[in-house]
Formats: sequence, structure tokens, C-alpha cells
Amino acid sequence: MILSITGTGAVTPAGWGVQPMMDALASGTPPPLSRLERNLNGTTLFTPVRRVPSENATTPKIPRLRRTSPISKFAAAAAMEALGETRLAAIAAGNLRVGVIFTVLNGCVNYSNRFFSEVLADPSIASPILFPETVFNAPSSHLSAMIGSAAPNDTLIADGTGFFTGMDLAAEWLLRGDVDGCLIVASEEIDWLSAEGLRLYSKDLIPAEGAGAIYLEATEGTVRLLHLPDPISFTKFSRAESAKEIRKSLAIENHESHLLIDGRVGIRNQDLAETQAWEDWLGARWSPREILGEAMGASTSWQVIAAVEAIRNHPFPKAVVSAVGSNQQAAGCVLGS
Repeated sequence: MILSITGTGAVTPAGWGVQPMMDALASGTPPPLSRLERNLNGTTLFTPVRRVPSENATTPKIPRLRRTSPISKFAAAAAMEALGETRLAAIAAGNLRVGVIFTVLNGCVNYSNRFFSEVLADPSIASPILFPETVFNAPSSHLSAMIGSAAPNDTLIADGTGFFTGMDLAAEWLLRGDVDGCLIVASEEIDWLSAEGLRLYSKDLIPAEGAGAIYLEATEGTVRLLHLPDPISFTKFSRAESAKEIRKSLAIENHESHLLIDGRVGIRNQDLAETQAWEDWLGARWSPREILGEAMGASTSWQVIAAVEAIRNHPFPKAVVSAVGSNQQAAGCVLGS
């Protein structure tokens, strides 16, 4: 069975939509920084972050999303772009079974913060309306309800490489005939806890937020999923060894015409595993996180989308995507025309 990625959608600090993201990557100019502020015992703490701009938001105007947190709004906008109007109409008519797989590392931290702050301040007035938005599967539930899909729906909690696991599950659903197509979505939102937590790895890390979505189906499309090997677990290898092992598993020819999109963030000690694993690479090499920031689970979706767009616009016949997670696995895929 031939599997192809026939739709993409993105929300990034560069703007709403795939094109602003690709423009930022092409220019090499990072989106503006903003500051996250938190008061701690009378002292204001500042964390530099890259937020999704509020201008030109494309979140669907439906009542269900009115009180949702940013993670669901980002996911909905990316999903709508990836699906497109024709597929939405086919789903509504009952002619298309679209599964939804949502991958996440951090989750619905904004509403969790608000809900538990109310609980700690005065449990008697803590709003039960907020609680459903604190659970990990809230965004995926909104997505299936929003598009009117009764097909399978799942949420995968993983490190930053979870998007590849989502692609693998989608391929399984397609091969079994459970769905006609599958929407794989990753989304993250910024909160002081996750932003400050990320910077424990390095003070130079820039936390980011946003979402990415792809539509995978069994068809002869412009961009095919050529290879999706099993991830390499950190239980068997070190981080550096895992990066080298996933390169072996990806088995792409080291050719000048091929593109590598890696998970490097622009910090030497954080990037060392991937830098060494691919140090002899002959083709072009893009590192979207260096431009857009570290958005945890969403960053890998941006890598995959960038690879799809690079092939779709014809500069590259093949693109390999590689990522080394924070605490679970190294993973990747090969796409081609």
C-alpha cells in the first residue's frame, strides 16, 4: 500500500499557516521574542519565549472552541488547513472516515494551572467548567467533534518524537482499513512551568508554542511516505548512539540532492548527538527549531511539514526527517516524490 501526505497545516511563532512558517525558514530570520512574566515571592521572573502572534488567527469560529485553551485553538487551525474544504464536506456527507491522532508532550497546561490555582485558593469556588480542558485528550476530542468524525480517535503522550509514533499508528489504521484517511496533529501551548522547565536543560533554549498537522492517506500523492522505521529506544542505547542507530534505520542515500531536516536547536551540547550522527551529510540541512524555537511535541510536526513542502515545491526528490527526543527515543522518516 502506498501512503502519501496530501495535506499540511501549521501554526507557529512565524504566523498562522504553513506559508508563514516556510517563509521564516527560507529567510533564516527568527520570529520576535516576547517575555513570559511570573511573580515569585515578590520577585518578577522573566522567560524569553516565542509565542504565536494573535493577528490573523485562523481558529474556526465555532462555539465548542470558545472557551478552549490555546493548545486546542492551535490544533484546530492546523487541522482545518490540512483537511481543506473538500474533505470537510465529504466528512459531513458521511463519505469519508477520517481518524484523528493527537500527539503531545506537555499538554493542556494553561487550564490546568488555572483550575488547580482555584482549587488551592478556595476549593468551593473552583470552576468545574475548566476541568475538562485540563486532560490530555481534550484537543483530540474537540477535533473529532469539530469535523464531525466518528472514526477512531487517539491521543499519544510522548517526548518530542511522538509525532512519528502518531504517523506509525495512522499507517496501521490505514492498512487495516479502519479509516479512509488520518489527521495527525501535534500542538503545544506556553505556560511558565513548561517554559522554565525547558530552560533547565539549557538557559539558551527558547520555548515556543504552536501546532502542526498532516493528512495521511493511501493514495499515489505528490509526497509519499517512503520509510518509517521503528524508533530507537533510550533503554537500549545512549542518546548519541540512538541518533546514529536511527540514521542507519532510515537508510537514505547520502546524496547532494537530498534534504535533511533535523531536530537541532542551535545549542552545541543539546545538538551534539544529531550533529555527530549526520556529520558527513552531503545534501542541504535545515534545522527549523533554530528559527522557530523549541515547541516540544509540536516541533517535530513542523520538521515533517517542512519536508513535505520542500518536496512538493520540487527542489528535493527526497527528504529525511530526524529527531532525538528528550527522554524516550530517536525517530525519523523518509519522504519522497
